[in-house]
Amino acid sequence: MQLYAITDRRLFPTPAALLEQARLWAAGGVQFLQIREKDLAPQELAPLAAAIVLAVRGSRTRVLLNGPASFAAETGCDGVHLPSGLPPSAIAGATAAFVAKPDPAIVSISCHTLDEVEAARSHRATLILFAPVFEKRLSEKSAPGKGLEALAAACRLAAPVPVFALGGVTAENARDCLAAGAAGIAAIRLFASGNWRSLDAHS
Repeated sequence: MQLYAITDRRLFPTPAALLEQARLWAAGGVQFLQIREKDLAPQELAPLAAAIVLAVRGSRTRVLLNGPASFAAETGCDGVHLPSGLPPSAIAGATAAFVAKPDPAIVSISCHTLDEVEAARSHRATLILFAPVFEKRLSEKSAPGKGLEALAAACRLAAPVPVFALGGVTAENARDCLAAGAAGIAAIRLFASGNWRSLDAHS
């Protein structure tokens, strides 16, 4: 099971606590760490991204920035995460920002429909986050999940691009996502809590 942790600094008491959690994720076998702090100004995001990259250095964890690809490359990230709804050229543009780096960029992208999954595969995304699989809370409201059958269809259509289940994923339903064909699971609160430790990153 591959693990994809997504940050939300508001869930931690201090920036130092977030950095310590990043180290724990890396030590625990988390393969991907997305820095998702879209409300931060560039002058605040830059030192945070650089600090997280430094915190996981020497591990197999790859850091992706939910933000401009050029900014991700400058801060030492391994790639970017792109939201849904962008034009197909966005993936190529993100990859081009890392052309001077020794390793190609990792580009993950959010997909909510099968059409988006097909576009992500055909334009060579590295991996796909399909969401929401289960119910997703939006402030005081909740959005219904697309379900495991939709996840399975997304995985079949995306192949050979790996799909990660996102949205309402817990330690209890993670195995169901794998059974549906997902390569792994992605989450914010699951990884901010201690529950992620029950997941086997090597299975």
